[in-house]
Amino acid sequence: MGSTSGTDAKVASYWQPEEDAVRCGLCPHRCRIPRGKPGICGVRENRGGTLIATTYGKAAAVAMDPIEKKPLFHFHPGASILSVGSVGCNFRCEFCQNWHLVQGKSPVEDVTIDDLVGTAKRQRSIGIAYTYNEPLVQFEFVLDCSKAFRAAGMKNVLVTNGFVNPGPLEELLPFVDAMNIDLKSMDPAFYREVCGGELSAVLDTIRTASKRTHVELTTLLYTGRNDSDAQVRAVIDFVEATDPEIPLHISRYFPQHRATAPPTPAARLEAAWRAAKARLPYVYVGNIRLPGAEDTVCPSCRATVVRRAGFDADPVGLSGDRCASCGARLRFVFYASKA
Repeated sequence: MGSTSGTDAKVASYWQPEEDAVRCGLCPHRCRIPRGKPGICGVRENRGGTLIATTYGKAAAVAMDPIEKKPLFHFHPGASILSVGSVGCNFRCEFCQNWHLVQGKSPVEDVTIDDLVGTAKRQRSIGIAYTYNEPLVQFEFVLDCSKAFRAAGMKNVLVTNGFVNPGPLEELLPFVDAMNIDLKSMDPAFYREVCGGELSAVLDTIRTASKRTHVELTTLLYTGRNDSDAQVRAVIDFVEATDPEIPLHISRYFPQHRATAPPTPAARLEAAWRAAKARLPYVYVGNIRLPGAEDTVCPSCRATVVRRAGFDADPVGLSGDRCASCGARLRFVFYASKA
């Protein structure tokens, strides 16, 4: 493990020198970075021919959140988790909800891994969530922190766009307990033109991670861009083919950053939810209240096993990871009872 100090320069992983520049291998952009410049993510910088992880031990936001806010509905329902974010991202989504973090416009402060572990213990957190900005551009810090939290008996959660190369993903996955991965669209052109990324790499991450850890997916319906019936069906097709029990969160878009389209209509969200529920057992709608669209229903007997309102979860019908009514085993990780 490298230094946990927020003040030391941290040499990045996954790069090599290339003539008068360096080539970063963390994500599929594979940026060629000249001296004195950062890559697309804005936080991996060539300093004198060495790639430096400039935000190692730098946090822009630290808070206790309900696990449902990530959103993770099937992982320790009702629990709270220490949530940490920094600045930078390897996407440039025009509808970004946290653009001030992505563009590095928020101040950062030094934070140590030991302090985060201590804070999590004091706050009775189940672990730590790497969230708010894209955590994988802080790969070195997330890896070191994940090892420390695992050693302390706590959980590691990633909230990510999934745009990472196979090597770094394989190194990190053994320490990851749950992931919420954005599946922004099944249209490669949408990823290129609206997000500045490539769909195929995200799909590879989802396929790999869903076999190794608990994964939930989030698709934000961006009005007029990825919300047609055909585009929603394509997302459903992919989830069904990959693992139909992966929980899918359909999220409402609001105008942010460069996006000016109106918010996703409630009728569009409800139609997408009903289409997905016809083929997948665990589908939810976020950023708007639709009756029943946040609850978990047993696929076998149709009993409500978790009732939700906003970020409050009441596991009324769970007995461990089984339905209390019929005994069917459900896709839940652990069971956090409310004292």
